[in-house]
Amino acid sequence: MIDTKGFKDDKSILKAKYRNRTEIIASVLEAANGTGASKTRIMFNAYLSYEQLNEYLNQLLDKELLAYDLHTRTYHIAPKGSKFLELYSELEKVR
Repeated sequence: MIDTKGFKDDKSILKAKYRNRTEIIASVLEAANGTGASKTRIMFNAYLSYEQLNEYLNQLLDKELLAYDLHTRTYHIAPKGSKFLELYSELEKVR
């Protein structure tokens, strides 16, 4: 039995939402926005497993939405990634 103590009602447990690929990509890009981020930071901020993280990082690097700095070993959002986040933010406003 799941402990529901602290929930407003038992149905709130069922309200967990699965994210689609676009939402996950936005989470990864947001985690890397600013000064950049390590794999660990992105993994925790985007709530991804290590395997999922590697899959998304490879895709985002291939599509030039993210850039990797070998010197600092961090990921940074690229101009295309910034544009993606702008468009994603506009889309979220419409929802």
